[in-house]
Amino acid sequence: MAGLPTTARVVIIGGGAVGASSLYHLAKAGWTDCVLLEKNELTSGSTWHAAGNVPTFSSSWSLMNMQRYSTELYRRLADEVRYPMNYHVTGSLRLAHSAERMQEFQRAKGMGRYQGMDIDVVGLDEIKRRYPFIETHELKGALYDPNDGDIDPAQLTQALAKGARDMGAKIIRFCPVTGVSRDNHEWVVETAQGKIRCEIVVNAAGYRAAEVGRMFGREVPMMVMSHQYILFEEIPELAAWSKEQGKKLPLLRDVDTSYYLRQEKNGMNLGPYERNCRAHWVGHNDPMPDDFSFQLFPDDLDRLEHYLADAVARVPILGTAGLSKVINGPIPYAPDGNPLIGPMPGVPNAFEACVFTFGIAQGGGAGKVLAEWVTEGQTEWDMWSCDPRRFTAFASAPDYCVAKGMEIYGNEYAIQFPRHAWPAGRDRKLSPLHDRIKALGARFDAYNGWERATWYTNAGDDISEESTLTFRRDGPWQHRVREECLAVRDAAGILDLPGFSRFNLDGPGAAEWLSLQVTGLVPKPGRIGLVYFADDKGRIVTEMSVVRHDENLMTLITAAAVAQWHDFEWLKSRIPKDATFKLIDRTEEYSTQILAGPNSRKILAELCAADLTLPWLTHQETSIAGRWAKLVRVSFAGELGWEIHSKVDDTAAIFDAVWAAGKRHRLKPFGMYALDSLRLEKGYRTWKGDLSTDYSILQGGLERFVRWDKPDFRGKTALQNEKQQGIKKRFVTLVVENPGDCDAPTMSTLWHDGRIVGETTSGGWGHRIDRSIALGMLRADLTEPGTAVEIEIFGERFRAVVQKDEPLWDPKNERLRA
Repeated sequence: MAGLPTTARVVIIGGGAVGASSLYHLAKAGWTDCVLLEKNELTSGSTWHAAGNVPTFSSSWSLMNMQRYSTELYRRLADEVRYPMNYHVTGSLRLAHSAERMQEFQRAKGMGRYQGMDIDVVGLDEIKRRYPFIETHELKGALYDPNDGDIDPAQLTQALAKGARDMGAKIIRFCPVTGVSRDNHEWVVETAQGKIRCEIVVNAAGYRAAEVGRMFGREVPMMVMSHQYILFEEIPELAAWSKEQGKKLPLLRDVDTSYYLRQEKNGMNLGPYERNCRAHWVGHNDPMPDDFSFQLFPDDLDRLEHYLADAVARVPILGTAGLSKVINGPIPYAPDGNPLIGPMPGVPNAFEACVFTFGIAQGGGAGKVLAEWVTEGQTEWDMWSCDPRRFTAFASAPDYCVAKGMEIYGNEYAIQFPRHAWPAGRDRKLSPLHDRIKALGARFDAYNGWERATWYTNAGDDISEESTLTFRRDGPWQHRVREECLAVRDAAGILDLPGFSRFNLDGPGAAEWLSLQVTGLVPKPGRIGLVYFADDKGRIVTEMSVVRHDENLMTLITAAAVAQWHDFEWLKSRIPKDATFKLIDRTEEYSTQILAGPNSRKILAELCAADLTLPWLTHQETSIAGRWAKLVRVSFAGELGWEIHSKVDDTAAIFDAVWAAGKRHRLKPFGMYALDSLRLEKGYRTWKGDLSTDYSILQGGLERFVRWDKPDFRGKTALQNEKQQGIKKRFVTLVVENPGDCDAPTMSTLWHDGRIVGETTSGGWGHRIDRSIALGMLRADLTEPGTAVEIEIFGERFRAVVQKDEPLWDPKNERLRA
């Protein structure tokens, strides 16, 4: 056994598939002075009992990218590191029982084809041809993925470990980490074998990630589920078929029933995600053991009875086989089911690569992403779906993690409908207006824990959960959202928007420093301006509104709720240690209401002494109902309007006053669905939708926010090079002609002359123009206004026309500036 070194550049804690992949990819990047510490033997956590399925399917673009990379890596890894592995690329059939499931499959097919994968949607005859033992009752079709398969998790981990060692990295087994401390800007990692100093630490501890996180003062948002799968004895008919065909059956997933069925040698492996699931190590009566290496939970087959019966009806030869073994082991879940990969929130030079529900399928891609974070400070793909900073402190509450983890597990294969609000873990953060707007008919969804109104009902409207299980636009909300949009157009609307992320930048030199971080200009005192932050490659990191109070004081307002930790850390990590200014997070102290529409000035005139003739992009302080308020003359709704910012405790009184005055001016409450429709008509971008590091500032159509004459700003050189070499794709607004029943979801494929030429970044219905709108990225030579392309919406292609580079509604912003 190699001895523990005293120093390293990076220390990885955890020796499962993800930890080994992280070490391997760091070494491949040239960072060979890295050490992996494992409490027991490699794979002793969730990896050793993992089923080893390796799908590429995902409804998330970034997760599909990561899983696709894993399959590509695993195909070549054995030869690359000279270590034999059992990797069976069998293909898979993902069964559909409903038209909605077929729509989901068509969207996945489009994303997969864009990424170069030959995914296809097939009918019943093709299902039967590929899987002769199946019964096709109640099926509509299936998604066939030729790249799917399974791999031996232990062999995979050992292959990655060997590759890392061969390049010079070190692995120390049977070396539990007992603590960490910070000394002279370095980490001191304490272990049973001694101490090791390093620059960077990675928490790759799997289901023990929370335990390791607490060593850093970090509460990792996670819980642990019990996952069972059943191994069956050999089936003679299956053995004969495999021998004759020289291959294994495709992996079968009956996602509507919620299980997978895989050929295991000449037997089968059945793995349900049961809705009557069980969490483990919850509370004082069920503590996590000090060591659970290579251990399992007791069998709990009663939970699986329904799924076993369904699988036997679907594949009758399964019913002829005896049960061989039951595996019941721990797997971790984050509150949204996605892993945590990226900077550890609030902790310098520390990263997370943990809480993987599908660690084998995602392990290869995860190692790539983690290594990029560590060595470059950025990743090739925008990985917000996995960034640990997507959660804030509320999400670490144990009861929340358990409720969401069990909900995700029991609905692991559920379709993610755009208007469906998952019910578990709700009411974590309530606006001061929550009860008031609920009484007005508000329906809610959670935005990073904040309950926000999505639409407002009338008596008799269908508010059942079942009504939201659709991709169609004409749900019961559609007419109400239209009414809300037209109220904002014709009279006035008010939107409660709690949780706006806001930071104060205060002190001498703050404006000069901020100017170096943004591509454009910092507004003058008394003004507000939209600014964009680029990374060193010129890619879009984030968008903020800067409210300049005076020479040395600014409030930076960023994406409501979700961007708080990400954007605060982006700013803070770039402030010099000797700076004479400070950055303060003020998010929890304030709340916001949006008042918009042609009557909004009349309403405010009855309530305050503010100068309501001040132009667009100005701000001022005033008093409403005897309470301090900040009026900011901007409107994401694209109409005359103001944001009303107030202290949390004063928000309700201000709302009451506005609501009372607004009755005379046809004021109506509106929700997030209406706001999304209104912003689409203006071409306004959304954070981590239209604005992400998948695109450069120039590709995003944001050159008007770039001041080339500034001496310097982050990303300037990269953007200059891109402009000189030519921009390959550009942001466009498309109007979809005769779009059918559905609008374009994110990452819908754009076609021209039979070739893929771009993708959508968001889409929806514009109620002021009565058209289906899609925002997206299109090959640069096709962005001339009037150019026709095709947009693939759930497998069907529709004609879409490129619009002028101006808003579809009020193109000259005359209403906005009125």
